[in-house]
Amino acid sequence: MAVAKTKLASKPSPANDSAKPDAPSVAEFSKEQELSAYREMLLIRRFEEKAGQMYGMGLIGGFCHLYIGQEAVVVGMQMTLKQGDAVITG
Repeated sequence: MAVAKTKLASKPSPANDSAKPDAPSVAEFSKEQELSAYREMLLIRRFEEKAGQMYGMGLIGGFCHLYIGQEAVVVGMQMTLKQGDAVITG
């Protein structure tokens, strides 16, 4: 998957209210980036469903911990990676 660059936009906080933290940043993605992310999430979901099916049939030995429902986590994380970033997942 190609790493997508994000453009972050945040609302400035009032100058006289230093106790409040800045508003959270919101990533803006192009239509192509959104479709690419959706396709990746769908591919991961289908793979996980097939792995679960094969595990249930006894075709995959050992323990099978599925990632169903967490697809957006890895896709979003991958979209924010920059050159040189290292990632370990478990």
